[in-house]
Amino acid sequence: MIVIFLLIGISLCIAGGALAAFIWAVNGRQYEDTYTPSIRILIDDSKQDYHDQESN
Repeated sequence: MIVIFLLIGISLCIAGGALAAFIWAVNGRQYEDTYTPSIRILIDDSKQDYHDQESN
């Protein structure tokens, strides 16, 4: 019976930590711009930047 109470306490601590991390990420504006990352792969680099990367 003691083990069940211990596991419930540990799981509540983990859930509280996950909730705190989520709130911290939301308050830190982590989820503010959800559109730009999805189109960033579609934006072409300029040819000059590509040429500079090849020479290195």
